[in-house]
Amino acid sequence: MDYCLLLPFTLGISLVWPCFMATEISQTEEVKHPVDSHLRVKRGWMWNQFFVPEEMNKTNYHIGQESLSVSTMSRFQRSSSITSGECLRSDLDNGNNSFQYKLLGAGAGSIFVIDERTGDIFAVQKLDREERSLYTLRAQVIDSTTGRAVEPESEFVIRVSDINDNEPKFLDEPYEAIVPEMSPEGTLVIQVTANDADDPSSGNNARLLYSLLQGQPYFSIEPTTGIIRTSSKMDRELQDEYWVIIQAKDMLGQPGGLSGTTSVLIKLSDVNDNKPIFKESFYRLTVSEAAPTGTSIGKIMAYDNDIGENAEMDYSIEDDSQTFDIITNNETQEGIVILKKKVDFEHQNDYRIRANVKNRHVDKQLLKYHVEASSTLIKVQVEDEDEPPVFLLPYYLFEVFEGRPHGSFVGTVSATDPDQRNSPIRYSITRSKMFSIDDNGTIITTNALDREISAWYNLSITATEKYNVQQISAVPVYVQVLNINDHAPEFSEYYDTYVCENADPGQVIQTISAVDRDESIEDHHFYFNLSVEDTKNSSFIIIDNQDNTAVILTNRTGFSLQEEPVFYISVLIADNGSPSLTSTNTLTIHVCDCDDYGSTQTCRNKDRMLSMGFRTEVVLAILISIMLIFGFIFLILGLKQRRKQTLFPAKSEDFGENIFRYDDEGGGEEDTEAFDVVELRSSALMRERKVQRTATAEIRRLYRQSLQVGPDSAIFRKFILEKLEEANTDPCAPPFDSLQTYAFEGTGSLAGSLSSLGSAASDQEEYYDYLNELGPRFKRLACMFGSATQSYN
Repeated sequence: MDYCLLLPFTLGISLVWPCFMATEISQTEEVKHPVDSHLRVKRGWMWNQFFVPEEMNKTNYHIGQESLSVSTMSRFQRSSSITSGECLRSDLDNGNNSFQYKLLGAGAGSIFVIDERTGDIFAVQKLDREERSLYTLRAQVIDSTTGRAVEPESEFVIRVSDINDNEPKFLDEPYEAIVPEMSPEGTLVIQVTANDADDPSSGNNARLLYSLLQGQPYFSIEPTTGIIRTSSKMDRELQDEYWVIIQAKDMLGQPGGLSGTTSVLIKLSDVNDNKPIFKESFYRLTVSEAAPTGTSIGKIMAYDNDIGENAEMDYSIEDDSQTFDIITNNETQEGIVILKKKVDFEHQNDYRIRANVKNRHVDKQLLKYHVEASSTLIKVQVEDEDEPPVFLLPYYLFEVFEGRPHGSFVGTVSATDPDQRNSPIRYSITRSKMFSIDDNGTIITTNALDREISAWYNLSITATEKYNVQQISAVPVYVQVLNINDHAPEFSEYYDTYVCENADPGQVIQTISAVDRDESIEDHHFYFNLSVEDTKNSSFIIIDNQDNTAVILTNRTGFSLQEEPVFYISVLIADNGSPSLTSTNTLTIHVCDCDDYGSTQTCRNKDRMLSMGFRTEVVLAILISIMLIFGFIFLILGLKQRRKQTLFPAKSEDFGENIFRYDDEGGGEEDTEAFDVVELRSSALMRERKVQRTATAEIRRLYRQSLQVGPDSAIFRKFILEKLEEANTDPCAPPFDSLQTYAFEGTGSLAGSLSSLGSAASDQEEYYDYLNELGPRFKRLACMFGSATQSYN
């Protein structure tokens, strides 16, 4: 049955029924109150609500008519109608337009208008119930002749009736839900909710039903609540998310209803229903025998279809291997095989181990998926390396007695090559002058050992392979020098001993003790005695206390500071070594002029003051000497500085110093065009024939003559000597050779020119027979010049 067809009929009866009731009441009132009655007539407005459908397309939609009734008792209800006929005609309204109707309130004149003559109300705009569903207006009747209101204003309501013009809309979009994989059927996933803006009290316009357009067969939805549930188990490893489309339709899903849709993203969360599995059943790894412990030698990998925490795994080795171990890289989930113990190729060159893997986090209800762990076989091949020599012991300890001669045996170390070729070994000692080692590893002494100088020697013995000198290893060797009794005991300190002049016999004047530099297995024990000579001397005696101390006592009285101010006694000290050694120690005893109480402290203080005074004098002398030395140095420096300041002005006043450089190079003896040879020669410098003289006499003669050449030679000689002295004594002189040229030329030398330019002419006039008298060293020179002279003749 189509309920939409009954809706206008129902609304019509409900709207028309008040009209019939009003007519009946009006007729009853007219019977009871005839027109001729003198009772006071009451007029009043009664309003009823009017209804107008929303979304009407008519320009002027007639809503109803307001009527004025006459009553003597109360206000009568007026009716409204969606028809154009009027419900009641007032006896006052005789049709002569004496009444005028007005409409007041929100929407009056814009949305609703009233016919001023008839009171008919019209809607002039399309209404939307979802925007506004109720309008409250006021109606007023005015006497057109007087302009006065016939009755007070009357309120009435216009309601907008609903039609199904709104689609359902889903709230809280977008929808997304997470459900664990393998969830049982009927598990709640999510609830969706839609809303219809139509009037819920108006039929089924806002009553919704939900349905599933997409998502079967994994999901279902409850029609009235919108709750989505699982309808079968799902595996995340096959599909990890689903899109479900939901439809909401009003009118309880009947034909003609409006609908809306939404999408729901449903993701499957992972559960640990897969165990890790090795994809490789066999791994081959290698490790060098030289690799240290903790070295990573390879990686293995297991795969788990789960994700996140469910994919975390732990690796292990069966049978608890002592050589290898596996740790897990938590970032990559790889198993890292590490070396737990060093391997030896010569001992074992390959290993076979089995590795297991399992998940780290497994729920109790999922243990059925992890009953048996996955495993793989790993073969580790050991690679041979050229290893350094290995000593038989980690360290060596030897003992040797001190005083042994050069080349004494100390001990033997031994190292072997762990490799198969067994290379010979060479030994050496690092930085030791006291020991040496041969190729057999035997250590001997190279110097005599003294325990008192060094009781221990820490050596480093190096072993080197002969076939590969790069392979070196070292071992520490400790040599302990054993003690022999080679040091005699001696006084433990220097003793200042005093005896009073009036000392009594048997008075203790000094307690002595001894020390021994030898090391003793047992405690040292010393024996004290006087020498034979001192035993005969009755001035002092010694008593051994048997505790490594002894006391010196006076053996007489009457000591004299003037006659014997000092006594020297020899004390013999013997030790308990094997063999026993004895030393003689001299004890000096000073005679003291003691005070009345017999105390030697006064003498001790005098000696101390004397020694302090002597030391003070020495210190003062040293300070004075240092001051004199520094004063002398400062004086010399001052003189040098003063002389340096006056050196250069003297040069500039008396002589001009210049350095000339010529880049011209002469042509030798054959070059006669560059210079005038005649001008270089001087008649005063021409050599004359000389009488034959000895060489020594000739040189001395020429020297004397050179000093007497002219009146200016003395000045020049003095100037040169002064400059030479200044250069030798000047501390500020430059530490390099220098060239000084003085523009001062003498009158010439009687010795003549040393130039070879005139050699040809002069040599013919010279006699060199005197060269024969100069000895064997000038024999060849005399022969050369002598033969030349003879040839000239």
